[in-house]
Amino acid sequence: MQVYFLCTGNSCRSQMAEGMAKKYFPDWVIASAGIEVHGLNPYAVKVMHEKNIDISKNKSKLIDMDYLNHSDLVITLCGDAKDKCPVTPSTVKREHWGFIDPALIQGTESDKLRAFRMVRDGIEKRIIEMRSK
Repeated sequence: MQVYFLCTGNSCRSQMAEGMAKKYFPDWVIASAGIEVHGLNPYAVKVMHEKNIDISKNKSKLIDMDYLNHSDLVITLCGDAKDKCPVTPSTVKREHWGFIDPALIQGTESDKLRAFRMVRDGIEKRIIEMRSK
């Protein structure tokens, strides 16, 4: 199974999804990318480390059309990626998991970490649900 997680900047949501999916599906080919490149968000790295998942060496990447067209499943994690995702062949299943962008949360360090943890845990829940399909 080849899976592609997409969001706007490939900085947090899709990176967390890639890391989480690799934990639960080590035999699958899993990658993430963005419509744009925003760099890896340090809060995403921090909250994933809390789950013993290291994404610190990940890079923010643009969509690879070859990988996209040969994926079994493409999952968008934000409305922007859903709306701007290139057309895929009919053989590629597409799903949309809408999550807020935790990088947009203003406030204290605690507020930001809470938002990132909420998104991380929501993504983990969806990935666990994939195991029962």
